[in-house]
Amino acid sequence: MPMIDHVNRRVFLRLAAMAGGASLLPGMAAAQDNVVIMGKGGWLFPGWESLTDADRSGVAGTLALVRDAGERLNARSIKLLVLLVPLKANFYVDRLPEGTGIAPDVAARYDAILSQFKASGIDTVDLRPALKGVEQGKQTAFYRADYHWTAWSAEAAADEVAKAIKASVHLSGRPGTGDVLGPWITQRNMGDLAQRFLSPEQQKQVGPDLYTVRTPPETKKGLLDAPPAPVHVVGNSFVQPYLGFPQRLSNDLDRPVSLTWNPGNVGPWFTFLQYVTSPDFARQPPQVIVWQFNEGAFHSGPDSTAQWDTPSIMPPQVWRDRMSAAIGR
Repeated sequence: MPMIDHVNRRVFLRLAAMAGGASLLPGMAAAQDNVVIMGKGGWLFPGWESLTDADRSGVAGTLALVRDAGERLNARSIKLLVLLVPLKANFYVDRLPEGTGIAPDVAARYDAILSQFKASGIDTVDLRPALKGVEQGKQTAFYRADYHWTAWSAEAAADEVAKAIKASVHLSGRPGTGDVLGPWITQRNMGDLAQRFLSPEQQKQVGPDLYTVRTPPETKKGLLDAPPAPVHVVGNSFVQPYLGFPQRLSNDLDRPVSLTWNPGNVGPWFTFLQYVTSPDFARQPPQVIVWQFNEGAFHSGPDSTAQWDTPSIMPPQVWRDRMSAAIGR
């Protein structure tokens, strides 16, 4: 099962206590007031992602830090490509509960962020067409009772990222060194939003979901024999191997792809530093870093105590200084 992402555990413990065991089902309304939004047909949405406040100032702060990182990487001839996962609620507005809507600024935020990326010279891809293309038959872009996108979406996103990389970078390494994708299997699991935040009785009402994922690829080489990866992915559990993003990207590029990921409460800032301060980065920097964010938490900088665990918290200037020193080595 995927680990839940971007959980502000302190806030959720407080909200759960305030709920006092009251039902989280049909009476749920505004996202900012509840742990989980219970939509139609058992669809669950994360209550920590505001549907009413786009937090433009927070987004601007994040963009400035990402731009600084991109400039530092560019000076080392390393391409930064930002992967922004769209808000789940924007894909399923018709499945939100009656009386719950998405504010115009929030609905327009994804376009606004991508426009600002491009204006700042930051490479990115618009994932929405690919994710909407996933919605065929029983396939969905996001799991019904889970925070995460589906493995189909993870692979569709990887395809788009691979196209962008191929269009702009001639990757080093040998053809034939990419991952071989395993066959699809289907598992029945309780979605993480239901499993972690609903009572046993509520879980029975929602029921499990089917998770169609690939079996892990076989490891053909030992660690010391593995060729260097020209592409490195930094992110949270949306890009974890269980959902298949790095394997599909490796398969598309026909090159190894390495990965640094942490659960969402660790945050993108700490995870990025974890990689660029690592011996692997110092010894063999990649040609491309794919840095994954979630739209719903994109406004949260390194000092966001409402989003990240205490060990991950630092002032933005401290993060900038550590990032600059690590990349400039």
